This record gives sequence, C-alpha cells and structure tokens, in this order.
Amino acid sequence: MLDRAVIDSLFPADLPEAEQWEQRYPARDLPEGAKVTRLGPSPTGFVHIGTVYVATIDRDVASNSGGVYLVRVEDTDQTRLVDSAIEQFDRAFSYFGIASDEDTEHGDYGPYQQSEREQIYLSFVRELLRQDKAYLCFATKEELADITERQRATKLPTGYYGRWAIWRDADPADVQAKLDEGAPYVVRFRAPDGSDSRRVSFVDAIRGELSADDNRNDAVILKSSDQSPRLPTYHFAHAVDDHLMRVNTVIRGDEWISSVPLHLQLFEALGFEQPTYAHIAPLLKLIPGGKRKLSKRKDDEANVDWYMSVGYPAEAVSYYLKGLANGKLAELPLADALATPISLADCGVAGPLVDLDKLTDISADFIGTLDSPTVLERLKVWAREYDAEVAELLEQQADLALRALAVERDGSDNPRKDLRMWSDFRPAYGFFFSSLFELVNGPGDQRLVDLGVPVEVITAFAADLVNGYQQLDDPQEWFGQIRELAAKHGFAKNAKEYKKNPDDYPGSIREASQIVRIALTGSTRSPDMHAITQVLGADEVLRRLRPLTEG
Repeated sequence: MLDRAVIDSLFPADLPEAEQWEQRYPARDLPEGAKVTRLGPSPTGFVHIGTVYVATIDRDVASNSGGVYLVRVEDTDQTRLVDSAIEQFDRAFSYFGIASDEDTEHGDYGPYQQSEREQIYLSFVRELLRQDKAYLCFATKEELADITERQRATKLPTGYYGRWAIWRDADPADVQAKLDEGAPYVVRFRAPDGSDSRRVSFVDAIRGELSADDNRNDAVILKSSDQSPRLPTYHFAHAVDDHLMRVNTVIRGDEWISSVPLHLQLFEALGFEQPTYAHIAPLLKLIPGGKRKLSKRKDDEANVDWYMSVGYPAEAVSYYLKGLANGKLAELPLADALATPISLADCGVAGPLVDLDKLTDISADFIGTLDSPTVLERLKVWAREYDAEVAELLEQQADLALRALAVERDGSDNPRKDLRMWSDFRPAYGFFFSSLFELVNGPGDQRLVDLGVPVEVITAFAADLVNGYQQLDDPQEWFGQIRELAAKHGFAKNAKEYKKNPDDYPGSIREASQIVRIALTGSTRSPDMHAITQVLGADEVLRRLRPLTEG
C-alpha cells in the first residue's frame, strides 16, 4: 500500500476532503417516498428519441412522487463531444416539457455537467487510494493488448483481473520509481477478493430480482494522469454524482444491466447507499424478418430533431411515449393518460415498437381537439423555427389563416384530421393562400384529365360557371348552381345512374364537383367546397376557375 503522503502528493494541495462534499450536498428535504431521478445524456451527437422516452419516465416518476428530476450532462469522454449537442438538449427538453427541475442558476446540487465536477471526483478517488480500495496502474497499451491476446488464446474471460492485473499488488517502491520517471498512470478500482467466484443479486424496479456474476475486473475509475482535466470513467462518476445529488432512483437503458455488479461494488466501497435501479427496454423498429433497435444511423425517427421539424405536438409525443412505457395508459384519453402516473412495475421488459402511423393518428386526433386560434398560435411558433415563408404568411394574413383553420373545425363534432402535424399546414391548407397556390394549368391539366371528362365539356362547364357564378351564403343554394350546370352539360345526376350507362354521360355530378374542387384547391380531396369559397371570396374563386375556360 502506498504511503498516504505519496498518495496526497498526486492531488492538488487544496483539494477538499470527501467529507466536505458530503456537507456541501446534504440529504434533500423531501416527503417520504419521493423519488429523485436523473437523466444522464452524453453530448456526442443528436438527441435520440429513446433519451426523450427515458426522460419522460424520469420526470413522471419524480413529479408524481413529490420528488425531483434533474438532467446531468455526462461529458467525461472529451474525445467524442459535439459542440452543439448541449444546445440540442436544451431545445429538445424544452419542446417536450422535460427540462430539468434544477440547473446552474436554480439548483443546489450542481454543477450539472460532469466535466465541471473534477475536484469532487478527485476527492473520492484519493479517498479510495488512501483506503487501498484503488491503486495506480502503469500498464501500457501494448501490455494491455498482450494480456487480452493471451487470455483469448487460452479461452479465458478478457479483462484486468487476478494474475492479469499486473499492478494490483505492485511493490510500493516500483510504483514510486514509475512516479519518479513521470510515467503516466490510471487509477483502478480494486475489485473485492473472491468476486470472480461470487454471484450478486439485486432487485430491479422493472424486472424484479436479477442475478449475475459479480464483477471481477479492476475497472479504471480515473483516466490517465497525462490528461487535463483529470476526469473519471462513467462508472465512477455516476456513483459519486448519484450519491451527492441524492438520486435514489436510477432509470436507464437495459444495456447497463451488465454493469450493475461493478456499480454495486463502487457504492459499497465508497460507503454510499445504493440507489434503486430500473432498466428500461430499448425502443424497437419493425423490419422485414424481425425487429431491431431504433438506430441513429439508419432511422430518421430516431432523431428528436425530426419530430420537432415535422411538427408533432409535444403532447401527442408524450402521450405516445407514456403508452409505450405502460400499455394501459395508451387506452386512456390523452389528457387522462398525461395526468396518470407511470408505474415502473408496469413497464415491459421487451422493447416496445415505435409505430409512426399510430403516433400520427394520435397527433391528428389531438390537433383536432384544438380551436382555430390555438392551432394558429401553435403553428406560428413552429413555423418561425422551421418554415419562414409560412411564418410570414401567418403573421401577415392571420385573419385568412383563422378562417381557413376554422373550416370543419370550430363548432364541429367531427373536426377534420388533415392537419396531423404542423408541417401538414402547407399541403393541407396552403391552397387558401394565393401566394402558396398554383393555378390549375387549363382544362388539360392532368388532374382534370384523370377525371375522364372530355376537355371541351370541362371548358364549357367552367365557362358557364364563371359567367353566372353567385357567391351564396346557403350551402345548398350554392351547390345548386353546380348541380344545375352539371345537368345542362350532360352529367348524370348521381354516380349510380352514370355507372348504368357510362357512354351516355361525360361523368356524374361527382366528376362535375371535382372539376370545381380541383380548380379551387388543386386536389380531389379538401374540406367542404362551400366553406372554402366563403373563405376565399368571390374574386379569388373566379380567378381560380378562369384557367379552365381557356381550352
């Protein structure tokens, strides 16, 4: 064992004692049963929807128990940092209403970024060294590679343990010699003796009692001494941070289950009370022949920015994610599900499938519950970020936008569902705005040709409609003029009659109506035509009909 003076010389002279950090971060004053949860994202790229999924559960569990939810940025791997990642965190967490309860300005347990907590970690590493629960390791990359190669050659588990841990029981004089020559070193945790033959059990809040081989590896807890800042590995940092931040419920992906034995050893060695672990199954995607994890590299829907850019309302996504966590919540109305606590015990152990069609239906239903002023305001917020042209249009023609959005929405028991996400506004409602609408290219336009009505009939029908058009308030009276002109130009009065004798007619009243609909909206599917004409006004209606008369 190294002399205490030698150990202390490896650290800053003014480094606080571990006990000072305990006093700096006292136990939280919270109600009995309150859960303190944390999300630990790494700023190594875009935010994965799985991160929002876990954060949704974290916040829900903490909030519904009277506890605290916090975000702690885990950036100890400085080689993989992406400069814009933290800004992406802030934007995504704000959008989905899962921002941390605490931050640098409003929290007593920070810093909330691991790279800013170097002194805290060093204090506890020094304490483990003093207690001989950790040691200095000068093994080179070449030596470590050789160890791994020899282990594989003899079909032994790979790792730094037992007789392979060449610096575990080194003579203090050899250690001092290495220090004197300035050789770089890491600090390794001294796995308890006999751990290679033991099994460890723990209770997972989702999966119940789990058992695994105890950790045998002397894991690195502090990275190389030739690095600055001196940062710990994830394993050590999370143990220290969860303890000092007084986190008592750790909800994380199930890829960390295999690390629990090491984590339990660290908590015990440090004298910390271990938290409750809850390991969440990953989000999956259905693919031909099976399913796989949602991939950052392969799937657009893995990226949280994608959900925001296409404009899924946060409430719809939150509802959907809560339903993935607890299937029973998916059976409740949206408002009820959002208000109902997530039960960790009811979370499945198999990864749920992400079904975008289902999410889109949920989103359409939610938007359908909103009145037109609310939809307009939400659209403006989205468009300012993702569609500058639409944003400007909504500001300059807000009255027109309100009238358009109100069609088959305000006062309707069955509102239209064509606005499924905010990016649908342009294709679904853009035709209301002359700047976004492209006039039909004459009676020979392919969309009109597809109706099967002769061009000369379209031209004559449209000419008569333009010449005698009346902007009538009553929907039945307004449609009566189309019905009358359809009869005049030989259209069958209904589809049934047309089907009986298709050679006797250019089409039915349906085709006649579609001629008008295409001229006004550019599509064969749209809201009620009379309502559209009331929003557009007579002059705009006639401007859109006239190209059909120019055959």
